[in-house]
Amino acid sequence: MESRLERIGTTAVLIAMALSIAGWWFGYQIHPVWWAMWLAPLPMLWLATRVRARVAAVASFVSLALAGFAQWHYMHTLLELPLAVIGFSIFAPALGFMFAVLLYRRLATRGHLLAAAFSVPVLWTATFFVNASLSRNGTWSDLAYTQMDALAVIQIAAVTGLWGVGFVLLLAPASVAAIFERAASRPARWRIVFVSGGLIAASLLYGGWRVHTANDTPATPVKIGLVALQGAVHPSLDTPKGQVFLQRYVTAIDALAGNGVQMVVMPEVTMTTTDSAIPELSHVAQQHGITLVTSVDYKPAAGPERNMSIAFHPQGGAPTTYNKHHLMVGFEDRFTPGDRYTVLDTVPRVGLLICKDMDFPATGRANAAGGAQLLLVPAWDFFADGWYHSRMAILRGVESGLAIARSSRDGALTLSDDRGRIVAEMPSNLNVDASVVGTLPVRTTHTLYTQWGDWFGWLNLITLVGLLVLAIVPRRASA
Repeated sequence: MESRLERIGTTAVLIAMALSIAGWWFGYQIHPVWWAMWLAPLPMLWLATRVRARVAAVASFVSLALAGFAQWHYMHTLLELPLAVIGFSIFAPALGFMFAVLLYRRLATRGHLLAAAFSVPVLWTATFFVNASLSRNGTWSDLAYTQMDALAVIQIAAVTGLWGVGFVLLLAPASVAAIFERAASRPARWRIVFVSGGLIAASLLYGGWRVHTANDTPATPVKIGLVALQGAVHPSLDTPKGQVFLQRYVTAIDALAGNGVQMVVMPEVTMTTTDSAIPELSHVAQQHGITLVTSVDYKPAAGPERNMSIAFHPQGGAPTTYNKHHLMVGFEDRFTPGDRYTVLDTVPRVGLLICKDMDFPATGRANAAGGAQLLLVPAWDFFADGWYHSRMAILRGVESGLAIARSSRDGALTLSDDRGRIVAEMPSNLNVDASVVGTLPVRTTHTLYTQWGDWFGWLNLITLVGLLVLAIVPRRASA
């Protein structure tokens, strides 16, 4: 076997690495080329059984690590993250890919080609599932978000959660690599075609069907306006500057209401207040008969400081509040997180979340379980990640059958339906006023993921144990 492994020269290794780096570079970043991800793992998996194990390990690790530097400007310059955090973000996925390639190699060289094909998506999915369960950053950097421009691909999330998207994505190149293994018999190749190909085809056919038949489901049209104004960063309403800023928003809401909107969403921590009952916003909501949602830095005279979403109702009365659950490490340490979800008793039923909450699938699932059909989400991004972070939120809608209205300062204003289709979108940044109006079809959509939760993540974790046993346990000698 070793003599056969040595037939692949250095030039072939470098070419395979270059192709893999290109695929990861363009496919695995904050505004990815979705189809590049389907190709990125293939060169290293093809290489895995044609070189020594240590060469396969180094080549696969270096390929993804080098491609990870495509996000250096975003993480280092824009977010100003510590080098240790940047290093983890770059090298941890590279390490995971290295182990996936080595597990594939081990199983393939033992003749377990179907298991080898499944080992890559199983190991990657199980690893990211565990990481998301433990990390304060939730599902950030999951492969599923690279596919947000491919609607048929992401629909499987309604069954499996986002875990199924990355699984199908990695199963395809791993299966191609296994089919073209030199030692593969014809029956082994056909097994891979039928099993792996069947699963991938079923997923894509389901996705295409789900998108195509979306309009066959009864929907309530809801006209929504999103607005983000340039100016001071969450000024206090106790100051003249804060009052001027508030009046500018009231004027903008008047204009949106004149366009016939039923709901308006403002960005995250638009202003700072000591009282959630902001009379000007309550009045404008009641005056125009709209539901108005904003997020504020809430600093009561007594009690913890909160990142609070406030909903002002068309009929007036006391506003409804929600406190952000998931706070951004290093940026929101002053806030105390919330511990309950809020669903408005409206038609359609509306749930309230804020920005980073949408990085966690459980938040969308909890709102759907509470009867929500539409989420109103104030947010605040870093402009460069406006596309990516908005798509993370949109995938929550696909998973749990929710329409999403997300109004982000320095990011994007997006309206999306329960299939992840963009109804209206407008970029926003700190230097211009931005608003967008669109009519969302709001449906009552029940998904398997809402009911069963992360069953597919757990299935991958259990399957990984079985594959590791298959890779480690010595083979029986032939009689």
